[in-house]
Amino acid sequence: MIQAAGFAKALQLTELSPSTKTEWDIRSADLNRPGMQFCGFYEYFAFERPQVIGKVEMTYLENLEPEARRAMLKKYFSYDLPCVIICRGMAAPPELLEAARARNIAVYQTNMLTTKFTFTAITYLNRCLAPRVTRHGVLVDVYGVGVLLTGESGVGKSEAALELVKRGHQLVADDVVDICRVSDDRLTGECPEMVRHFMEIRGIGIIDIKAMYGVGAVALSKSIDLVMHMERWVEGKEYDRLGLSDEYITILGVKVPHQIMPVRPGRNLAIIIEVAARNLSLKRMGYSAAHELDRRLNEMIMKKSGQME
Repeated sequence: MIQAAGFAKALQLTELSPSTKTEWDIRSADLNRPGMQFCGFYEYFAFERPQVIGKVEMTYLENLEPEARRAMLKKYFSYDLPCVIICRGMAAPPELLEAARARNIAVYQTNMLTTKFTFTAITYLNRCLAPRVTRHGVLVDVYGVGVLLTGESGVGKSEAALELVKRGHQLVADDVVDICRVSDDRLTGECPEMVRHFMEIRGIGIIDIKAMYGVGAVALSKSIDLVMHMERWVEGKEYDRLGLSDEYITILGVKVPHQIMPVRPGRNLAIIIEVAARNLSLKRMGYSAAHELDRRLNEMIMKKSGQME
């Protein structure tokens, strides 16, 4: 469900015709431009979507005779439309407002160009309708890479995030992370508004990162690019020391790079997280230190084999 007031506020819409409906049953982030319907084609009509009237549709309406326009709009508004948005700051024909009021359908106006408004509205609807899940962890922005720290309670996630903040990085969420899938291959995380900018440090209590370190130390949301699972060091357990193979974790159907970070006294966790973020950025640019070392070793072996022959 999409809240009508939130939709109008987020997109900076001016209300031309009010409606008593406070929410709309919208299931898709798509919009509909009703040019074909104005011409009388109703074999396929996505009436369940927000209706966008641009320059083409308005020009067609203005060239109709008042009675023909009234009859056409009466049929058009006979469907259960969520709302109608008129772009480019164009004035609504009186017949359109009359038909909308009769059917209790909201009509809005925006000064944005039709294409720009369509893009902005689809982005907003995508975010509102995106699948969501809440995870226990800490989300930080490290060199532009969104790192989600997970692990059992007391392993040191908040302490590591606090050290990262001191080193100039940004805290997004501590303890509770709301994750939403904004596209087929992208996740974003944010903090619930109630606990936004707060952090719990055992032995001290609750601290306000924004008040303590400034507005530059926090961010409202961030994409989740890497998940680092912190666990207490287990003697005898084999941990990855080369990084030749990439591991992933699936969240809401999206594969995210995943690494296990063993924790024990003496390890500087903040520096390790910084290195992991930089290393991921290098991999995205096509460079892997592990694969480069492997290539050099293979070249050396091939050379030695050739000399022995």
